[in-house]
Amino acid sequence: MTTISALGKHFQVLNEQIRQHRGEIRITDCLGQRFIASGLKDITLHIDGIPGNALGAYLNGATIIVNDNAENAVGDTMNEGKIIIHGNVGDAIGYAMRGGEIYVKGNAGYRAGIHMKAYQDKLPVMVIGGSCGSFLGEYQAGGIIIVLGLDGKQPVVGDFCGTGMHGGKIFIRGSMKGINLPKKVSVEKASQQDMDEIRKYLQEYAQLFDVSLDDILKEDFHVLMPNTKNPYKQLYVQN
Repeated sequence: MTTISALGKHFQVLNEQIRQHRGEIRITDCLGQRFIASGLKDITLHIDGIPGNALGAYLNGATIIVNDNAENAVGDTMNEGKIIIHGNVGDAIGYAMRGGEIYVKGNAGYRAGIHMKAYQDKLPVMVIGGSCGSFLGEYQAGGIIIVLGLDGKQPVVGDFCGTGMHGGKIFIRGSMKGINLPKKVSVEKASQQDMDEIRKYLQEYAQLFDVSLDDILKEDFHVLMPNTKNPYKQLYVQN
């Protein structure tokens, strides 16, 4: 494994050094450098420290593992690959995400999954282990967002969840108490078919962060989808 120290380096210098290597790379002493691994594929990147905004933006197949927290816009417009955060993240994680998977052990800030969309055969998936701020899944057009609420906070998501949602699904584990949804978003208890759809992502989360899958499945899940009787879709899609 190649090791690169980020200590005192401008983000452009650090990113140029990353692009010169393939295989497994470890970044040490990371402190807020932006755009790390932007557009990359064919590498596995381990980060010690806290990366700055737009980690893994336009990611094209690489795997990124952060052994701490991360800042805003993780996985912005990513196409493929996997991002694993062993802490919390800031705002706008997965903005316009079109493919790949993001796993966050802890909490996410505001506007997680905004403009998330499925693209051709790609299905973007985001799993948040804790709770999320307001505007989760705003304008979501595709993909899957899962919020587990393992931090025990209630409500597990903030205000305006699913505002403008016209595709995809949001899964929320546990109680819906205190969650006020827009009229154009429907909520139902997740069916067995729904749970079968997300089981592999729950298994992956449990394995990544050493959490009991059985404990995760002890609580019921609810699934949020666009309300077909009162859709946002007509506001955003031309026939």
